[in-house]
Amino acid sequence: MSAFPVYRWRLAPDGLATMRQLRAAGLRPGGQQVVAQVERPRRRRPPLVAFLYRVDRAKPVRPMSPARQAALDKANAARRTCPTCGRDAGYVIPARLGECVPCAFPGSEQCAA
Repeated sequence: MSAFPVYRWRLAPDGLATMRQLRAAGLRPGGQQVVAQVERPRRRRPPLVAFLYRVDRAKPVRPMSPARQAALDKANAARRTCPTCGRDAGYVIPARLGECVPCAFPGSEQCAA
């Protein structure tokens, strides 16, 4: 048994929110402890659990710094660049293929390589 209250799905009191709900409101927990949890029952499986935080103690999300934005853009560009032909695929390359679709399946489209 947990040390904090457990509420059924959609029955949590006002003033408490999950991480996703806080993020959607532009907030973050800000170091506060979990105050409760909500459980969503499922058939023949254990319930889904989400932790709840107090909204009045939440802090605003930190703004993205220019250096962090540049690092994120660079990482996303690396995920879109095909290692075989070296071009920007225009989408995130699937890990199971390891290269863009035209390189993985040469008969489907023309590859730039």
